[in-house]
Amino acid sequence: MDQIRQENAQDWWDVEALYDLCFAPGREALSSYRLRDGVTAVPELCLVMRDDADILGGAIRVWPVDISGHPTLLLGPVAVHPTRQGEGLGGALIAQVQDRARKLGWARILLVGDAPYYERFGFMPVSGVIMPPPTNPNRVLGYALTAGAWDGITGQVARADQTL
Repeated sequence: MDQIRQENAQDWWDVEALYDLCFAPGREALSSYRLRDGVTAVPELCLVMRDDADILGGAIRVWPVDISGHPTLLLGPVAVHPTRQGEGLGGALIAQVQDRARKLGWARILLVGDAPYYERFGFMPVSGVIMPPPTNPNRVLGYALTAGAWDGITGQVARADQTL
């Protein structure tokens, strides 16, 4: 039976190895990583999924960002071990983040990803929200944790400790 729990210090190497396995070399060169540099992730929303043998099946991390003075969560990366893909682990991790973020009082979640995959979890394209280049604007998706959370939200996505 898989269990989802908050990531802890002992998980760090396993999670990093999973991200290295699942993503292309140079993943840390992506613009979304510049938004994470030197910023502490939201620990309550960084989750791992392990099986009964304590083998890591999936992981998700979430970071605070700012959009024109509006605190927002940046979801990702989310990864599922290749031997476990197709079992719904990614969806379970995303649903847990959505539920926990709502309970923590956050209003919105942003991510960069494939709309056909993330739309099933309620993410929709957000217009007027600009990720640092070279991000494809068609891959910028948002999820409202509260009604109207994306209404009128436009501007450059910035590190949580600065506004542009």
